[in-house]
Amino acid sequence: MARVHVIVVGCGRVGRELAMTLDRDGHTVSVIDKDRNAFHELPDEFTGRTILGFGFDREHLEQAGIQEANAVAAVTNGDNSNILTARIARMTYEVPYVVARIYDPRRAVIYRQLGISTVAAVAWTTDQVLRRLFPEKSVAEWTDASGSVSLIERALPDSWAGRKLSEMEESGRFRLVALTRGGEARLGGPELVGQEGDVVHVIVRNDAQEELEARMSAGPESHR
Repeated sequence: MARVHVIVVGCGRVGRELAMTLDRDGHTVSVIDKDRNAFHELPDEFTGRTILGFGFDREHLEQAGIQEANAVAAVTNGDNSNILTARIARMTYEVPYVVARIYDPRRAVIYRQLGISTVAAVAWTTDQVLRRLFPEKSVAEWTDASGSVSLIERALPDSWAGRKLSEMEESGRFRLVALTRGGEARLGGPELVGQEGDVVHVIVRNDAQEELEARMSAGPESHR
C-alpha cells in the first residue's frame, strides 16, 4: 500500500490505536484533540504530529496537513463534532477517504449520501476504520483451515457500476457470494448489477487472489 497522510481527530482509545497502527504501517499521521493530556497516552515511538484543537476548525485542520491528506478519521465521542469534521474534510478540502464515528446509526444513510462513511460505536474497531480509509485494499474475512480458500471483502471499483457482477467470476477460481449496499447485505446472483459504493464479498482460491484483483481493477471489459 502506498504511503499516505492521514488525520485522526480524537485521541481517545480508538484514535490512539488507529494512529499507532497507521504510524507503524509507514503512513504519516497527524492527531488532533482538544485535550493536551490525551497526547501523553501516545507511545514514545509514535512519529506523527499532534495538534491541540478541534477537527472542525479549519486552522487546526490545516496545521494537521489537510491539504495533503488522503484520509481523515473523525473518532471523538461526539456525533455532531465527528460529522461536522467529516463534512468539512470531504466537501471543503475534498479529501478522498473520510470516515466518522457515530453513536446514532439512524444518521448513517444521510451521511452516506454525502459521501461520508460511518461506523456505529457499538460496532467500532480499528480494523473497520482502516477498511473504510483504504477501500481499494482487499481484506480477508475468513480463510479455511488448509489455507486454500478465503472469503475477501473489497470496495467495488466504479468501473463495475451498471454491470452484472457475475462477469467478474471465474469458475473454480473465484465467485461473488454477497455484497453490502447501503449498509444492507444481499446474496450474489447472476442478475445482480453493481452500483457505486457497493462492497463485494468474494470467495477465492488463494492462488487466484492476484488474478481476481487484476480483473476487478481493470474493469468488466478486460476479459472479453
